[in-house]
Amino acid sequence: MARILLTHPPEALANYYGDRAVAGLKALGEVRFNTAGRELTVPELVEAARGCEVIVSYRQTPGTAELFQSSPDLVAFSRCAIDIRNVDVAAASAEGILVTRASAGFIASVSEWTIGAMVDLGRNLTASTMAYRAGQISTAPMGRQLEGSTIGILGYGQIGRRLADLALALNMRVLVYDPFTKVENGALEQRDLPQVLAESDFAVCLVVANEATENLMNAAAFAQMKQGAYFLNPSRGNLVDEAALRAALDSGHLAGCALDVGRAPDQMPSPDLAGHPKVIATPHSAGLTLPAIEHQSLETVAQVAEILKGRAPKGAVNAERATRLARRVG
Repeated sequence: MARILLTHPPEALANYYGDRAVAGLKALGEVRFNTAGRELTVPELVEAARGCEVIVSYRQTPGTAELFQSSPDLVAFSRCAIDIRNVDVAAASAEGILVTRASAGFIASVSEWTIGAMVDLGRNLTASTMAYRAGQISTAPMGRQLEGSTIGILGYGQIGRRLADLALALNMRVLVYDPFTKVENGALEQRDLPQVLAESDFAVCLVVANEATENLMNAAAFAQMKQGAYFLNPSRGNLVDEAALRAALDSGHLAGCALDVGRAPDQMPSPDLAGHPKVIATPHSAGLTLPAIEHQSLETVAQVAEILKGRAPKGAVNAERATRLARRVG
């Protein structure tokens, strides 16, 4: 019987994997769980994976060279997320170990979070609620409705496309910045970054996070945004120069900001910035809905089923180097 290590700590197991996926893995083999109540250290991970053929990993679990070099029985490392930046794919390949990733299951949930955050920012929902909870009754603020406003979408991937459709349904003007994609929808306006920033009432950062986009939103970018605009980041924290964002908020140049990500552990918003009076922040939960997490967790179950048949599944990133797959053939 195959042995499978599931690395999610208990809370993450409930929130990011779920009972149906756990049952699916158990139908495929013996499942070992992370019982430490926290993320495993690399030596602990090596020990826990001893004798296992597949590791199904939480997004914070590092796939290090040490792990791959110390796991002679390991055939595959399956990431229950898209982001594999903390997986040493080259080291896995050198050992003949397959690496897989899950596809995006959070397109709808992140898009909906963004619409909700824009409403919150434009209508002062969080600020008003906090004032009432503190026993204060303040003058009702003038709000900004979405209809007739301009949204700037930075990055026209799957979430960007869904968000554009939702914004059009709300009768918003939609600007798109993406130098790598041609926007075919005639209802959208594709522009360069300075123009999108200058004309947007709500600028939403959805670009891919990599070395080229590190601190894409810096002091110069925030200065290009129109006075009184709002900035939203449901993508990755390293896209934003947080000191520059705080300065733009402190100066009054930006009216507010919504963050689901940042530079704190597990890509959460940084507490200092999240505590700013003009910021609404959520704990990296924009994609945390049951359909979203089951999309990815059940996909890893399907991947493991293929791996145990000696086949590279959809989502494999180094299939041509995965020589250990042959162990499962025949």
